Amino acid sequence: MPQTAVAPPRFITLILLSGLSVVSLNMFLPSLSNIAADFQADYALVNLSIAGYAAMTAVLQLIMGPLSDRFGRRPVMLAGLAIFCLASLGCLLAADIATFLIFRMMQAAIISSSTVSLAVIKDSSNTQKAASLIGYLAMAWAVAPMLGPMFGGALDDLFGWRASFWAFLCFGVAVFGLCWFDLRETNRFPSETVIAQLRSYPELFRSRRFWGYALCMAFSTGGFYAFLGGAPLVAALVFEMSAGTLGLYMGSITAGFIFGSFLAGRFAASFALTTMILAGRFVACTGLILGLILLFTGILNELTLFGSCIFVGIGNGITMPSASSGVLSIRPALAGSAAGLSGALTVAGGAVMSAMTGMVLTEENAPYGLLAMMLLSSALGLAAAFAVLWIDRREARAAVGPH
Repeated sequence: MPQTAVAPPRFITLILLSGLSVVSLNMFLPSLSNIAADFQADYALVNLSIAGYAAMTAVLQLIMGPLSDRFGRRPVMLAGLAIFCLASLGCLLAADIATFLIFRMMQAAIISSSTVSLAVIKDSSNTQKAASLIGYLAMAWAVAPMLGPMFGGALDDLFGWRASFWAFLCFGVAVFGLCWFDLRETNRFPSETVIAQLRSYPELFRSRRFWGYALCMAFSTGGFYAFLGGAPLVAALVFEMSAGTLGLYMGSITAGFIFGSFLAGRFAASFALTTMILAGRFVACTGLILGLILLFTGILNELTLFGSCIFVGIGNGITMPSASSGVLSIRPALAGSAAGLSGALTVAGGAVMSAMTGMVLTEENAPYGLLAMMLLSSALGLAAAFAVLWIDRREARAAVGPH
């Protein structure tokens, strides 16, 4: 039986949930070398706390979303937060690297916060309003990883590396308490059984519109990951840039994403999803094409290279909220499953583009190759957006019928 509709949680609750899930990935990055020294472990092994954690979040997104469709948003969110808190306690009390890594993988349960938050927004908003809210939420996704490492580094300097995990524990408990009182159940049409839900999956998988939105998200994010994979090499080989300067330039694409997300929050409620998605893809592709033109005319410097990459951040900020809302609207009863599957595809697409960029770039082609790979990924995202537009128009004509 469908549940009675309830008021959605305060938007600040969803912002804090999503921010915690994002900052948990990288807040303790400045402490990796100290963790390795404390446990007398190889740095590559300690680095699994990042790479392994990211892989675990991709897997859990496939699980948490469907569970929220079956059992509801609230219990899945609270369970994820509880596991995150226990895992944070395990990390800060760990006496060896193996124990630390086990609990670090358990911390990935916090991914339920961002995945299920999207489903909560879709439960309580129409499609275009959801795109607007997701745009504002995406600003938190961008700001959190910018501030997280600075805060984590300061904690390490003052109290040691375990302080970051004390902070995770305190944040987790605080957000759990907030959700306990503010987050009511918004899934009004839960699946009756897991089997019934699984029987509904083929409809989602067969939807060309779903794959159009999801692939647009994956390739849009792929352009950003190509940047992350190639920018350090370009900075070192071409510009002989220091690590600190590189950090500032790499932050520019995130600043672009924040601006694009603000534009999405401001305008997505007033325009069709495909209009916003295509606008974002055109911004990204145009900036990269202009950058390549400048490079081929001999104008090669930090501003021309990184300046063109900012357009990828702006374009992604405009595109992603509407694409996310589109994915969630395909089958409202499977909003959690759709959020999880599209999230996993996005992570996988980013990983593939990052690896491909690393293989393609050489000392001779580094700046051109970087922009070309980013353009390839952004253009594929544009093609996926055009596919959705074509599907929309074809279905609209079919609904009108022959004259």
